[in-house]
Amino acid sequence: MSTAIVTGQPVPGSSLENDLRSLGFDVRVAADAAETETLLAAVPADRRVALVDARFVGHPHALRLGLTDPRFPLAAVPGAVTAQPAARPTLTRAVARATSAPTRSAEGGAPALAVDSLADRVAGALEDDGGAVHRPELGSLVATVPADAPARDEARRAVAAVDEEAVRLKSAVKSRDGFFTTFFISPYSRYIARWCARRGLTPNQVTTASLVTALIAAGCAATGTRGGFVAAGVLLIASFVLDCTDGQLARYALKYSTLGAWLDATFDRAKEYAYYAGLALGAARGGDDVWALALGAMVLQTCRHVVDFSFNEANHDATANTSPTAALSDKLDSVGWTVWLRRMIVLPIGERWAMIAVLTAATTPRVTFYALLVGCALAAAYTTAGRVLRSVTRRARRTDRAARALADLADSGPLANAVRRVFRRGLPGLAVPAVALLGGAAVVACSALTDFGGALPVAGALVYVLTSALAVARPLKGSLDWLVPPLFRAAEYGTVLALAGKAGVNGALPAAFGLVAAVAYHHYDTVYRIRGNAGAPPAWLVRAIGGQEGRTLLLTVLAAVLTAAQFKAALTVIAVAVALVVLVESVRFWVSAGAPAVHDEGETA
Repeated sequence: MSTAIVTGQPVPGSSLENDLRSLGFDVRVAADAAETETLLAAVPADRRVALVDARFVGHPHALRLGLTDPRFPLAAVPGAVTAQPAARPTLTRAVARATSAPTRSAEGGAPALAVDSLADRVAGALEDDGGAVHRPELGSLVATVPADAPARDEARRAVAAVDEEAVRLKSAVKSRDGFFTTFFISPYSRYIARWCARRGLTPNQVTTASLVTALIAAGCAATGTRGGFVAAGVLLIASFVLDCTDGQLARYALKYSTLGAWLDATFDRAKEYAYYAGLALGAARGGDDVWALALGAMVLQTCRHVVDFSFNEANHDATANTSPTAALSDKLDSVGWTVWLRRMIVLPIGERWAMIAVLTAATTPRVTFYALLVGCALAAAYTTAGRVLRSVTRRARRTDRAARALADLADSGPLANAVRRVFRRGLPGLAVPAVALLGGAAVVACSALTDFGGALPVAGALVYVLTSALAVARPLKGSLDWLVPPLFRAAEYGTVLALAGKAGVNGALPAAFGLVAAVAYHHYDTVYRIRGNAGAPPAWLVRAIGGQEGRTLLLTVLAAVLTAAQFKAALTVIAVAVALVVLVESVRFWVSAGAPAVHDEGETA
């Protein structure tokens, strides 16, 4: 429950109180600042509270954006300010200051108050105290406190001139999205989102429906029949429509939640990788073994995502963060057709799923995976090359936070940490990604180019443990140090793929697929925790599952001492154990009250 305190004398003909009630507020009226303080103190501490000027004129959706978004402890629009329970003490202090302070001037670059409004003075006091007050972009929506009757009439005419529902529907769609999503999905999925909102459906319910639809699509693909493949393609597109709808519903109704953040962050990968497994099962029914291709596609896609995540974390708060390459990129974005071309080249989720759906219905799983591998490889080469060019041409100074984030993404375990203490000074400059690349290449090559059961992969893994410890021996602040986490992912996943492929027994590659899926989930979970400023998963979890270098060494040792059939069984046991541990900890974290409300507003991959 939320409480809105309307301050000042009500304006005849105003619908403000009704608008606030329609947004779920319990409305109370205060004649002056003193009564406002009294009413504020009487509101239960576990409620969100809003202060709204009685003279406010504007769209209800402007109030919705400013007063009901659960992601921000403090928020304001002209004439209204709100605080969630955690920020209530801050609001109380600001009200006390604002009631005794003069009208705010434009000192320090702050906007001057055209009208003496208590809500605006409180918002100003919050900002003066260093509070992070969210002020949503309103665009053409109106939110104002008119000074007199003529100004009020003019504001009401401005309200009437804007199609509020059209603005709300438009704002429900991401500002940056892929070509396929923008032109083939969003034009109608936003209306599905509105339909869901009007019937009380939540984004989490739509997200779950999207997952169920994708799993049914994977089941259809697993039948191995042409009819099953056609149905799988259609259902995969339907799942993607629902996937777009859940985010649009969250933005349309401002229904964000920590559970929704977790579901949204993980279900996309679960859907896609389950579909890969369904295609591989369907191909096997037809006598074609494409599990290696399915696992290769998952490895490539996951490593590609880690490139994006690592680069963004390394640079999002860097200082002097400019480069000629970035300037050229911005210039290209000013030319309309290049924007869409560049978004399509990176093969975002909309284009990728559309390609998979069409190829599933029209061709075979093998052809689908070949096209997917080629497309993802080209996209990975394009994005990685661009990020490398930006990194070597900019003179950015990276922060301690960025170095911690990269260290967390590296997922180093007890072995690397023990060896790292020996190399306290670490390596200089470009030697860091170079040694990570060489070590990873060594273990993958030893695993892929020798017969199953030999000792050479173990030697390669020992070299990898040494090089991975060297790579993280000092803070990762170098220009290309963001390459370390994706190189580690490629080394670990590539070793699993190579060893399972060399085992040559039925079921080894599916078991490896399950293990990589479980470990990849852990890595995606780490990314979204970091994005929410909640830090990495607990250290005990990383130790329990061995760290990336520990798992790599363990698998090479098992391959050396076990038969191929025993190795397949070991892969299965490890996959189940890792999945259980990381899922239990992830569920515990994301459904807890302390989990951050992270929502993927800008990523298209």
